[in-house]
Amino acid sequence: MSLVIYNTLSRRKEAFEPATPGYVGIYVCGPTVYSDPHLGHARGPITYDVLRRWLQHLGYKVRFVSNITDVGHLTDDADEGEDKIQKRAKLERLEPMEVAEKYMWRYFDDMRDLNVLRPDIAPRATGHIPEQIELTQRLIERGYAYERNGSVYFRAAKWPGYGRLSGKRLDELVAGARVAVREEKEDPRDWALWKAADPGHIMRWKSPWGEGYPGWHIECSAMSLKYLGENFDIHAGGIDLQFPHHECEIAQAEAAGYKFARYWMHHNHVLLNGEKMAKSTGNLVVLRELLSRHEPMVIRFYLLQSHYRSVLDFTEEGLEAARRGYTRLLDAYREARRRLEREPEGEHPGLEAALDRLEAEFTEAMNDDLGTPEAIAAFFTFLPELNKALAGRVGKRTLERAVRVFHEFGEGVLGLFPPRVLEARVGGRLLSGLVELLLELREEARRERDFARADAVRARLAELGVIVEDTPQGPKWRLEV
Repeated sequence: MSLVIYNTLSRRKEAFEPATPGYVGIYVCGPTVYSDPHLGHARGPITYDVLRRWLQHLGYKVRFVSNITDVGHLTDDADEGEDKIQKRAKLERLEPMEVAEKYMWRYFDDMRDLNVLRPDIAPRATGHIPEQIELTQRLIERGYAYERNGSVYFRAAKWPGYGRLSGKRLDELVAGARVAVREEKEDPRDWALWKAADPGHIMRWKSPWGEGYPGWHIECSAMSLKYLGENFDIHAGGIDLQFPHHECEIAQAEAAGYKFARYWMHHNHVLLNGEKMAKSTGNLVVLRELLSRHEPMVIRFYLLQSHYRSVLDFTEEGLEAARRGYTRLLDAYREARRRLEREPEGEHPGLEAALDRLEAEFTEAMNDDLGTPEAIAAFFTFLPELNKALAGRVGKRTLERAVRVFHEFGEGVLGLFPPRVLEARVGGRLLSGLVELLLELREEARRERDFARADAVRARLAELGVIVEDTPQGPKWRLEV
């Protein structure tokens, strides 16, 4: 089975075929950097990080572009209200670009903690004003846009394909349903490509139509075309961006004469108390606070346990269950790595067969529209076989294969075992050696029936996060997650 992706544009799963064999171009709508991200903001980056990793695993060379919105995103998500970054700048008494820098790097720091690979290109809207002006001029020349009082608007009614992505019909859109309609528009459904700056608007640039700033939608059309070219492969983002943001992107690019994205992917909401997480309502879990209380890989694991197109209702109980599940995987991987150095040569037929099933089930799940829940389930089906084999003699060749599968799938694709985690939990030779030494001293105390000293060693290790379990094969240890 080759990779199939649910394409929002066609509303069905389609076999993925890149425009250029061997190469994949991906554009993901990134954050508007005016405050700290919440948990919902982590779902998209993790989802498309796994997509990128899987495509690379399949042998593709991937160019991954994800933008930073640092101008033009207004408080009503349309053509009215105040720029979100400028509004925050007033609250914090900073320059708008100080706000953008501050929260952009906080976002990247949080993504780094979650083991999300940095984009190949992370273009900023403010760094691409000329490209946005050029695209706007082209739309005016082709009759799809018009200027009024220093602002430029797209003629929505003139573009026949509008609504193809979202399924919304233009004649069903009610004028002024969200905001008061600007009288200068020819049609209330038109949207701004360029906005004339009011006297108090700090963020402003010179243009053929006077000083102003770009509309929110035009930036992604301009930047995706610049870095990925026409007819690029995948455009992705949150389901809430499907309309109007992505719908407008398509109209702008195609009306300007360019072929646009071929596959559209949208991840669903993360809910809290049954409602979408949103900064505007305050119904959210700040990601930075969550990361301070939980191992970041547990959060990543938690999000990947649900399919990206399904709604996920966040609960602390669910996160705790994810911690226990992740610990089981991590402990098995750690034990297999630790056994490698002293394992005798040979193979384990039963475990070889289990590894065959794991590789087949994992591959089938990932090729079916990035089925991470089923891919993770394949690991848990495999775990009893691995733990059973580890209780006896495995054979070096089979154990090496098991470690390789954990590395290639668990880390390389799912991104769950970065070096930071493995160094801390699997341990370098120093950490592992010190724990083993203490356990030997504890066993010596037990043989001498000095149970108080043995218990003291165990208790001290527990305080340091090292959990000791006595088994028929001898003491085993693991680190708390």
